[in-house]
Order: sequence, then structure tokens, then C-alpha cells
Amino acid sequence: MEREARHGTVTSPESRAQLHLADWQAAGLEAGKFFPATESGLTDPYAPDDVPNFQPPEDGRIASAGKDFAAKLDEPDSRQDWHKHPVAAGKALDITWSYHAPHKTRRWNYFLTKSDWDPAAPLTRAQFDLEPIATYQNDGQPYWSADLLPEDPTVHSVTLPRGREGYHVLLSVWEVADTGNAFYQVIDLNIT
Repeated sequence: MEREARHGTVTSPESRAQLHLADWQAAGLEAGKFFPATESGLTDPYAPDDVPNFQPPEDGRIASAGKDFAAKLDEPDSRQDWHKHPVAAGKALDITWSYHAPHKTRRWNYFLTKSDWDPAAPLTRAQFDLEPIATYQNDGQPYWSADLLPEDPTVHSVTLPRGREGYHVLLSVWEVADTGNAFYQVIDLNIT
């Protein structure tokens, strides 16, 4: 298998990709930005000069970003028994992104599964709250003259909402300003 370009991954707490793929594969899970959008060609409403998005991953292929080499990441917990990081509701969780290739970054969004999601089913948009529980955005515009390169590593503090105890999935999406893609990483959590 030929190696694709390497970009970035969530290294703490370790994402599914970080735990189950080779490092170069884990860092290459990219698909169209603007999750939960399903169509391509969309313009960023905050930064209209950014590159329009490419096709986002389809439902059931979110964890793999639609990449065939990472298809096992899309399997539900009932088949894989994913490692679940113990975390506390109402507390801040530090998320660390590490990069292999820098990209001008517009934002990072963090989406959590709904309280009534089905862990035995593949991940779909219907399984997630469609509003992120946290967003970190770079304001510089236009992207070609703004300093939008992230620090390596980048650490974000994400507070997990109360009332979501038990097994949940945190979808971490790193949106790039100068391409139509984002990088997708899922983190399995046991929230107490």
C-alpha cells in the first residue's frame, strides 16, 4: 500500500485511528469540511475567501473519513469493543492534536453523540448533536495572508456536558482554510 500524505491526528486521549492504524494512516483521515454538511461546494459563512469544501464523509463512514484503508474504524462497538477513555461529565478534557504537515487552519469543532445514540450502529449524523460542544476558531482573513498555522502540538480544553454518562463518542474535526478538507478523528469515552 502506498503511503498517502500525512497531516494530523488526536494523540491524547488517543483517537481510534491513533490506537488502531499505522501513524501515517491515522494522520491522513481527511474528507470534506463543514460536518455535519453532506454536500460539497459550500463556502465558509465566516470566512468566504477560504477554499469551498469537498465532499464530506457519508453516514456510516465518519470515523474513517470515507477512507477504505481505515474502514474498520467505522465498525460499531458491538463488533470492535473500542477502548474507552475514562472521563468525567462537567469537567474539562484536554484534546491534543499532533501534526505531520501543517495546514492553514480555520477551526476545530468537537461533536458529542446524543444521549440516546445507538452504540451498536455505525456512526451517522443522526447519532451526534449537530452543534459542536466546543469550537476553536482562527479569525485571520484572508487565509493566504493570515497566520493560521497551528502550534504543534495544539491542545484544546473541551468541557463534557453533564447528563451524558456512559459510553459516548467525541468527533474531533480539524477544518483547513486553504483546502476543501478537514481531518476527522473519533475518541471513545466512558463518561462518569
